[in-house]
Amino acid sequence: MLSFSIGNIIFQLVIMLLLMAFVSWIGVKPVLAIMDKRNKYINNEIDEAEKNRKSAEEYLARQKDELDKVREESRAMIEQAKKQASAEAQSIVDAAKNRSDLLIKDAHEEINREKEKAVASIRDEVADLSVLLTSKLLEKEINAKDYSKEIDQLMKQVGNQR
Repeated sequence: MLSFSIGNIIFQLVIMLLLMAFVSWIGVKPVLAIMDKRNKYINNEIDEAEKNRKSAEEYLARQKDELDKVREESRAMIEQAKKQASAEAQSIVDAAKNRSDLLIKDAHEEINREKEKAVASIRDEVADLSVLLTSKLLEKEINAKDYSKEIDQLMKQVGNQR
């Protein structure tokens, strides 16, 4: 039969407490040390990942700033090129206009010189014809019919001379 004795129970209780102390001293402390080491490793990895994330964010921000700067510089270059092209185009147009104005002026001067030559030539011819007509009239006295014939004949001579 089973009997419970207080001495036996206390003895087993003391033994169990000693075994628990021994197991905790021998078994639990190394496990706790391993768990503490693992906890420190995980915390270090988390800290390192956080540092890397912050570094990556800073790098991304710098890259964005540089990209914005390059975009602004390219816009400025394009705007400068447009202004320069516009100025060159205007310069070419102005030069062509000046050249055409000069050509027109030269043409007008040439036309005026030719006109003056033609007027001078006509004056000379008119003077020659007047002299010729006068000399013929003086050579003979003519009536209205003869005068008309003489003018027609002179006109034919002038036409032949040209």
